[in-house]
Amino acid sequence: MSRWRGSTRTHTAARVITGIGALFAFIEVLYMVMLLVGANASNGFFIFIRSLADPLALFWPGLFPVGNADLAVILNYGLAAVFWLVITGIIARLVDR
Repeated sequence: MSRWRGSTRTHTAARVITGIGALFAFIEVLYMVMLLVGANASNGFFIFIRSLADPLALFWPGLFPVGNADLAVILNYGLAAVFWLVITGIIARLVDR
């Protein structure tokens, strides 16, 4: 019985880690879409999402200088979203072992 109990805990921890990564990626993608469609920058929800997305973007903004503003948004925040999915996926696999 204890063998299953320990296995369930590690699976739960891996799911939580994966969920956190998905949440971080969702915030990045939501902010990216809001920027691309021209959301009102003075809106409270936009400000809230920006306050979450900017720190989560880590080192990605400005890493690849491009002339097109839309492409820069996609690179900056899209790569950050993929980064969070990959890193938390790796961490979840290590925890799940």
